[in-house]
Amino acid sequence: MLMGIRLIFIPFLSILVLACKDKVSVDALESRGTETGGEEIVVHSEYAGIEPTTPEETELYKPVPAVVNPYDPIKKVPSDAIVLFGGDNLDNWISSRDSTAAKWIVNNDGSMTVNNKTGDIQTVQNFGSIQLHLEWKSPAEIQGKGQSRGNSGVFLNGLYEVQVLDNNDNDTYVNGQVGSIYKQHVPLAMASVPTGEWNIYDIIYHAPEFNDEGDKIKSGTITVLHNGVLIQDNVEIKGTTPYIGWPKNPAHGKGPLRLQDHGDNSRVSYRNIWVREL
Repeated sequence: MLMGIRLIFIPFLSILVLACKDKVSVDALESRGTETGGEEIVVHSEYAGIEPTTPEETELYKPVPAVVNPYDPIKKVPSDAIVLFGGDNLDNWISSRDSTAAKWIVNNDGSMTVNNKTGDIQTVQNFGSIQLHLEWKSPAEIQGKGQSRGNSGVFLNGLYEVQVLDNNDNDTYVNGQVGSIYKQHVPLAMASVPTGEWNIYDIIYHAPEFNDEGDKIKSGTITVLHNGVLIQDNVEIKGTTPYIGWPKNPAHGKGPLRLQDHGDNSRVSYRNIWVREL
């Protein structure tokens, strides 16, 4: 290698970064040598060693990614998805209070609605990291204001809430508005459709990790798209999402997906709920 060029290996970078002012290629930089003023080439530690000289040296053929039909004609969801609510029944859900049958209302249009003061419902099956799709709407008839209008929530692992709320012409604290990671992360935007119409949440959740002593060794993360708009960008889960108090970090493994009955006649409805395990 010509003088003036130094290789710096940084173990936690996820991309190859070329640290030079005019963003020339690595080959061009090496060929120019000290004429570039001694710019540094920053390389991920995975690529330490002798520079490849043929394209075949950087081509991978295994592992081969699984083939997934993005819209299975029968399930009408990705072919590897687990359908949690398809519109017919609540067989995949139980009461969070006492594990009895879920008591929410199944509607003729293939949706379900919070049955006021019957309590939260959660999935029978437990999950870790997931891709989650669900659709929700607040009632067209507006009742209440602030946190008492169309309030529900989606709890990942049963612990970490993505807020559901009718915020149209309805201000509240911004770390508790629609699309917030409740009391932790303010959404990047408010992307709600008109009150009474169907909203879509697409959520990527990576669960936190704990060691054998119960200490958290890696924070979980959440990404949320609200009606196709990125509103939470791989944000760190700082702990549980309580109404009062600081986030806590109890050690846990897999857990249920939980939907909230806010207890104030919120009448929020849900439909088309499926997950893909990651």
